[in-house]
Amino acid sequence: MILPKKLLCTACVTAALTALCAVGASAACLGVGTVEADNLRLREEAGTEAAVLSTASAGDTVVVLEDAGDGWYLVDYQAIEGYMSGEYLTVEQTADAAIGYGLVNTDGSALNVRSGPSTDSEKVVALYNGTVVTITGVDNGWFKIVTQNGTEGYVSSEYMVTCRDSAGSRGDDAVTSANSGLGQQAVDFAMQYLGCPYVYGGNGPSCFDCSGFTSYIYRHFGYTLNRTASGQLSNGQSVSKSELRPGDLVFFRYNTSKAASHVGIYIGGGQFIHASTNTYTVRIDNLTYGHYCNVYVGGRRIM
Repeated sequence: MILPKKLLCTACVTAALTALCAVGASAACLGVGTVEADNLRLREEAGTEAAVLSTASAGDTVVVLEDAGDGWYLVDYQAIEGYMSGEYLTVEQTADAAIGYGLVNTDGSALNVRSGPSTDSEKVVALYNGTVVTITGVDNGWFKIVTQNGTEGYVSSEYMVTCRDSAGSRGDDAVTSANSGLGQQAVDFAMQYLGCPYVYGGNGPSCFDCSGFTSYIYRHFGYTLNRTASGQLSNGQSVSKSELRPGDLVFFRYNTSKAASHVGIYIGGGQFIHASTNTYTVRIDNLTYGHYCNVYVGGRRIM
């Protein structure tokens, strides 16, 4: 069972990201439109007398949400919904297009990424609510996406909200906020396995070894890690001990010539959760003093 804290965290992260994605598209798209005019106005309503919300340049792409009639389309342009004249748009149901960033917007359940634009296509990975991805195209109501770790696939546009940062450009701030929040979500997800048995080679969910535990937790959020502790030391980006934040991997080395022999997930306050070979359970320990402080070798940021 998911802990109540996880649900609270998910709500907080989603609310924060919604502020960045406040008026993005959340309904199934009809396709992608390419602007054919030098300056095409995005209007509040379908008419030339309506207030102007933004102006698109020739070659810009928009997500087409609805045929509003009388030659107008309801569109999403840089996470702003409004109306554009179809006279100056070339609309395609299937096209590659640099649309920007999208936020997974579900009721808390995972969103399946498929190998093709259909529920009959093979499941590639599942994305957690609040995950930010890059949208690279549309295909008959599906978004073509790339996850932060490079996984490609398709998701239903009904469960995706387009994002931009608070300055109006799409992406970096939204991705930073999402990744920080996802780190805490990874911690909350990991905490439900406290007390689970340690078994060498265990991949979960009934038992784990140390790297099997970290791999299982991150896979839940759409990230693939190398299988061993020493292998995971090459995943993500290096982060100093003083800058660790919840969700970062922490590594230790003892009685081995390898770069690392043990790995856990930092939870904050100098503590980490891991599948321990001392008690043979998933437990919480401290890395600021004692044994784990002495054998600590580094941290890696995945999200």
